[in-house]
Amino acid sequence: MNEDGLPQPRRLLAIIALSMGTALTTIDGAIATVALPTIARDLHVDGSAAVLVVTVYQLTLLMTMLPCAGIGDRIGLKRFYQYGQLLFTVSTILCFFAKSLPFLLVVRAMQGLGAAATLSMMAATIRNIYPSSHLGRGLGVNSVVASSSAALAPTLGGFILLYGQWPWVFAAAVPFAILSLILGRHALPDVPPSGGKFDLIGSVYNVIVFGLLIFGLEGLVHGDSPIVSLAVMGAGALLAVRFVQHELREERPILPVDLFASKLISLSIAGALLVFMANVSLTLSMPFRLQHLYGFTPAQVGAVMTPMPLALMVMAPISATLADKLNAGILGASGMFVFVIGLLLMAFLPIHPTSFDVAWRMAVCGVGVALYLPTNVRLVMAATPRDRAAAAGGLTSTTRMTGQTLGATMVAALLALGIGDGRIPVLIAACFAMIGGLFSVGRIRLGKPGQSL
Repeated sequence: MNEDGLPQPRRLLAIIALSMGTALTTIDGAIATVALPTIARDLHVDGSAAVLVVTVYQLTLLMTMLPCAGIGDRIGLKRFYQYGQLLFTVSTILCFFAKSLPFLLVVRAMQGLGAAATLSMMAATIRNIYPSSHLGRGLGVNSVVASSSAALAPTLGGFILLYGQWPWVFAAAVPFAILSLILGRHALPDVPPSGGKFDLIGSVYNVIVFGLLIFGLEGLVHGDSPIVSLAVMGAGALLAVRFVQHELREERPILPVDLFASKLISLSIAGALLVFMANVSLTLSMPFRLQHLYGFTPAQVGAVMTPMPLALMVMAPISATLADKLNAGILGASGMFVFVIGLLLMAFLPIHPTSFDVAWRMAVCGVGVALYLPTNVRLVMAATPRDRAAAAGGLTSTTRMTGQTLGATMVAALLALGIGDGRIPVLIAACFAMIGGLFSVGRIRLGKPGQSL
């Protein structure tokens, strides 16, 4: 693949195809949350059972992201991305015909697998679309699409439910998915497959380890038997050790332990995990705090939290452009400094906060996150050998999903203990962000624009 990226206008068409894929998987992953009460009523199941519609999607993503990255690396980024898009499109159509919860859960798992295939190829494909000097900009565009799609999903879902039945929440995206497939077939870069033996044993380990750890955590938080939940987590931890030992012997492992030999990548992945945990801790705990302690209505909560994704949308491309020119360690540390300040301001709100008091603090947090995340992904991808780009992309996506899952589980645990609707989750988030900032400080002497191995 030409390191100068794709020529115009093919580059623009590839960006559109990839952006549509990002938007579709992000929206369809988040939009179902709004429809859960309606789904529970129409399918005659409890609300707690309907939550599985969201959980099974996220869990499938988490368990299969790294194996998908390994498969795509071996059969070709474009081919595997298109396969993932096709599976996602077919399963989205099938959601429209769901008449029972078990059937809906199966097709949601299929959706998750299709999303894992596309998302695991995303960063590596972006690296081959843009010139090396514009890599940060390309990742920034993708971050804007993802963050704006996540912000749009609840509103879009509510609008669809206002005028139609819940299956349309899924099916409305199908025309755009088909268009993305058509554009992608002609415009996405043709990256030769790496070939080689696929790490099947490592893939099985990966699925089982993530499954056991997440199931154990969820069981512990939601009141299942503590002994059983801890036993499940313990089994997952023991298998995780065996998993890593196996991967250390592999030439091209599913879990890219070879990449962790780079201090730059290790610090970046560890920092990203903490930042995603902090971000989710803030966004999940604040609605409870604002409603329970300050008497905000749900509509007011949505309005005052909107400035954070808006700030992400505005600042992400600016941050990405700066990442192509400035030291990534300094930029990332600056972002975490702003994020920590925003979190502390949010933790110590006035006794009777107005909507404006909350809104501008959320915007500060959004600016901090936007300064950090595109820079971080750009640094990981630029520091990764080109033939390991798919593995690095799968690793960054898995890190995001793991951080979000751990953050959500922590908030759920704090809520179960009766302390999740105060300032404690936000203070914990500030600690996570502070440590993430220190990791970024550690990259200052290592992170240089355009660094590539």
